[in-house]
Amino acid sequence: MAQYDRHLTGSFDEMLNLIDDSVMQGSISATREGGSDHSMGDIRCSVRVYERYSAMGSNRLSLNITLFGRDGDIQLTAVASGGSQGMFFKFNTFGEEAFLNKLVREIERYCT
Repeated sequence: MAQYDRHLTGSFDEMLNLIDDSVMQGSISATREGGSDHSMGDIRCSVRVYERYSAMGSNRLSLNITLFGRDGDIQLTAVASGGSQGMFFKFNTFGEEAFLNKLVREIERYCT
């Protein structure tokens, strides 16, 4: 498992579109598996789940995104999982980190 947490300032919709675009364009095998959008008053929460094939691990990885915000104040949590090849112990998690790091680079570029 690889995880990234980041506090952001900006447009919630713009950030959600940036996430979707960067994940979907970051890998030819990336798919959006599901998602959900909720709001309570001016508080918004969006969840997205993506998958892609990892050639290194010969398996599929998932990337789960939670975006939570209000009035331009946004919290992002991204968790990649599924890249381990062990039955009882995790090893070879390079695919998870690579999947997550493509998104992290785009988020950090947006923030600067």
